[in-house]
Amino acid sequence: MKDRGKQSLYASGEDYLEAILVLKKQKGMVRSVDVARHLEVTKPSVCNAVATLRDGGFLTMDSDYFLHLTDVGREVAEQIYEKHCFFTERLIAVGVDPETAEREACRMEHVISQNSFEHLRDAYNSHKED
Repeated sequence: MKDRGKQSLYASGEDYLEAILVLKKQKGMVRSVDVARHLEVTKPSVCNAVATLRDGGFLTMDSDYFLHLTDVGREVAEQIYEKHCFFTERLIAVGVDPETAEREACRMEHVISQNSFEHLRDAYNSHKED
């Protein structure tokens, strides 16, 4: 991604943003404890990640401790989530079991550049339409 905002993110930071996006879609509001359960990590790990992501301008926390993605955070989360869904669906379609597909898609989403992903996605979509 060309402009990630104030800092670059590591895969774990991207996972936290993606989790917040997914949980927000499911529940409407998200707290750190929801993220800890979703990612199966400890509450202190989430607190550290939230502090880093907040300092980086990717999310905010309101007075009721609900987490909110900033515009930059939402953009990153949506791109990661799109990659995750794309790779999971393609892997399942070629016969990879869903659990393995999810796990491997999670790794793939972090290593492919946004530009390469867009080329791959567009090529897939144009091939599918033929």
